[in-house]
Amino acid sequence: MSTILVMQRPEEAADLAAAMLHACPQRRVFAFRGELGAGKTTLIKALCAELGVEDEATSPSFALVNEYRSERRGPVYHFDLFRLTDARELEGIGFGEYIDSGSYCFVEWPELAKGQLPPDTVQVRFEVIPDGTRAIHLEP
Repeated sequence: MSTILVMQRPEEAADLAAAMLHACPQRRVFAFRGELGAGKTTLIKALCAELGVEDEATSPSFALVNEYRSERRGPVYHFDLFRLTDARELEGIGFGEYIDSGSYCFVEWPELAKGQLPPDTVQVRFEVIPDGTRAIHLEP
């Protein structure tokens, strides 16, 4: 069953992050889809903050994966697969080990990894409404 969350301003991301984690308490892998600038990284930063990550979460556009530490939750992994062109490149960064680690994994641009994501991956799709509002479709 799909849930739609609405974000009108980036400041609302913290409340949405808390709601998402509450709605999916046993899930650890989240796949984020949406056009450039839709708010994927903004929401992932808020999710990291909600999980107790003390470092500033940034987009791993060039590194492909960033690892953050949370005293309460252990490592949190943030992937940005936008620049990859072949699924075999995922092997080179150990993608499968990250995904299977039991840690929180947030994957932006997951299309290339679709065959490597677990079946219980939470699908998060951003839709930008003409007035700038973001409709965030959550499919746990």
